[in-house]
Amino acid sequence: MTRYARQTILPEMGEAGQQRLRAAHVLVVGAGGLGVPVLQYLTGAGVGAITLVDGDRVEETNLHRQPLYRMSDLGRPKAEAATEAMRALNPDLTLHAVPSWLDPGNAAQLVAQSDLVLDCADTFAASFTLSDACMEQNRPLISASALGLTGYAGGFCGGAPSLRAVFPDLPRSAATCATAGVMGPVVGMIGALQAQMAISTLLGLSPSPLGQFLRFDASSWRSAAFRFDGAPEPAFAPPFIANSDLTSNDLIVDLRAEAPAPFHAQALHIPPENLSDLTPDTNTPRVILACRTGLRAQNAAEALHQRWPGPIGLIAIPDAPKTKDQE
Repeated sequence: MTRYARQTILPEMGEAGQQRLRAAHVLVVGAGGLGVPVLQYLTGAGVGAITLVDGDRVEETNLHRQPLYRMSDLGRPKAEAATEAMRALNPDLTLHAVPSWLDPGNAAQLVAQSDLVLDCADTFAASFTLSDACMEQNRPLISASALGLTGYAGGFCGGAPSLRAVFPDLPRSAATCATAGVMGPVVGMIGALQAQMAISTLLGLSPSPLGQFLRFDASSWRSAAFRFDGAPEPAFAPPFIANSDLTSNDLIVDLRAEAPAPFHAQALHIPPENLSDLTPDTNTPRVILACRTGLRAQNAAEALHQRWPGPIGLIAIPDAPKTKDQE
């Protein structure tokens, strides 16, 4: 097995470890700045089956931090372009491209088909949706985020606490790579760290990456790490749901003040600052809070939960996807 000789010589790997990688099926959600190094290193290492989920298309602004793609890939679905590049790197693997967004409607099935999940989507709704699915199905989750000159990676679920346990309190708003920027090598380092944590988890190395959190700051050249094995799960954890799960009995609230109309004919259009005026009665079976990323909905759910004890669900309404003509 010449291809893997330089890693099988490691005592932590050996031929038995290589066979474990060969037998593994990994789900990677996101083929952007984090996903690119993850995909390259897992493909190179010989992980036997990789399912890649991403509903985005390659844009020129991606290329400074996503060197898997070429100018000729502009406008192509990332899932297809990345899978083609992975197949060229290692044709012996089984690769599945899913050119659509991960959401609560498809997450459970995708997680069930995998041995390990990598969250490279770097979005609040996708991360919490994956964490909830992995906790329910006892699958390990390697999740990461990078912005500006900083980033983190951690091993969650699969016997360790969930992402919700480590991030019980969320900011009121969050920047993105489009609004705050990101340095290519930083996101590449965090993605490579994710790949190493995934391989170590699949090999069963000790200490386990599950329950481990690492953060790197390139502005100060400092890194920090801690274990969170004993972190308690939050008592209140409103789930993200799919649009298809809405019922006629739900009280639906669209929090997007920037939207010209609510996303659903049944929905009320109430900005977060006015949500205190909403008090569901005792006959309301469920309240659904919706926003673009899910962050405002999560924070609004926390506030509503203080005065109303009923079930609350969340919906993230991403921006409409660009057509190829709009690229």
